[in-house]
Amino acid sequence: MEVLTQVEQNKAYSNLQLNSALQRASLSKEDTGLATELVYGTVSRLNTLDYFLERFVAKGVKKLQPWVRNLLRLSLYQMMYLDRIPPHAVVNEAVNLAKHRGHQGISGMVNGVLRNILRNREDLIIPEGLSTAKRIALEHSHPQWLVNRWISQYGETTAEAICRANNEPPSVSVRVNITMISREEMLAEMKEAGLDAAPSALSPEGILVRSGGNMALSCWYRDGQISVQDESSMLVAGAVRPTPGMRVLDCCAAPGGKTAHMAELMNDQGEIIANDLHEHKRKLIGEQAERLGLDSIHTVTGNALELAQRYPAGSFDRILLDAPCSGLGVIRRKPDLKWTKTAEDIGEIASLQCELLDSVSSLLRVGGILVYSTCTIDPEENEGTVQHFLKTHPGFGIPENSGEEWCKLHSTAGGAGVQILPQDYHSDGFYIARLQRFS
Repeated sequence: MEVLTQVEQNKAYSNLQLNSALQRASLSKEDTGLATELVYGTVSRLNTLDYFLERFVAKGVKKLQPWVRNLLRLSLYQMMYLDRIPPHAVVNEAVNLAKHRGHQGISGMVNGVLRNILRNREDLIIPEGLSTAKRIALEHSHPQWLVNRWISQYGETTAEAICRANNEPPSVSVRVNITMISREEMLAEMKEAGLDAAPSALSPEGILVRSGGNMALSCWYRDGQISVQDESSMLVAGAVRPTPGMRVLDCCAAPGGKTAHMAELMNDQGEIIANDLHEHKRKLIGEQAERLGLDSIHTVTGNALELAQRYPAGSFDRILLDAPCSGLGVIRRKPDLKWTKTAEDIGEIASLQCELLDSVSSLLRVGGILVYSTCTIDPEENEGTVQHFLKTHPGFGIPENSGEEWCKLHSTAGGAGVQILPQDYHSDGFYIARLQRFS
């Protein structure tokens, strides 16, 4: 309840807020799992929960104190979406919390609302006759402006599939540090330790871990043999395709997952300049490199728009611009994103992306490859940005030979890049474009 209230009132990130609350609480593994489910589930289903609560709260959900509103949401989420917690236990827990945090009047109101919902559970259905966008928005809990936008961009069926996928729990995947161990050897070790693990179908260095707890607490992680990374994100370094001895620029590198992946693909031979705007984030990249035993990564701090003043024109073989974006491809991991973003945000971010591409492109040598990637699924930020760049930079184009893996993905896309939607491979939504400098 406290985490949800902080997220709502202070616009705190649910993942950071939850992590710090869990560290303070020192719960059992099972209770940690339940607390995580309750926070992410409630944030994820927010507008559906409020829609139904509105029928049972006499003065309206918006007029309640924030903690009371979140207590009711949390309780209704358990009744509607979880099947192992008995309804009477949900009500008792909510009433006790209300007594503890508030007073008799509030606990009585909470008790009345929840018991009334239990008596009328069969009424918790979305009515017939809504427009498609409104039905999708309520059934899969997304803001209606976003559903409308996705319907106009992708069509109704795909828009609904995106929303449905965003409410599924994310997969756990790790990237093997191939400078230390092969994927086959790591898989064998994991299976020997009793983990349910399988090779990723998307990335040659990826492993899907279906059971095994927090992989960032494993000895393999500590020893630098693996990194926790989404499968879609692993495709980015593969698209850059750096080879040993190259000079590579990673423009917006923190927290350093893709930087480290490129260094691993280069067998730690060559140089990667990893830039980030913030000093504390630059440190994160350095810590990653140290953990993974990678010496080819050199971290710098600065505005990516000013990199063209810091380095000579044409001085890099490869450039990765993993651009700032709306993040609409990672709603599954960060459900609060869908409630905080606006259409105006997308327009502003897209114009920054165009500026960044324009600025860093001069640092690429003729014949070199520039990879533009984002973790969003919005065409304005993706294909739109790349097409604008190609129109205004006649010396750049799409490379003819992009390799077998890339072509396999590319055949499903069209345009300059590959757009992965969250339902395609049960991974994050991602966009990746490979561009080559011809003159």
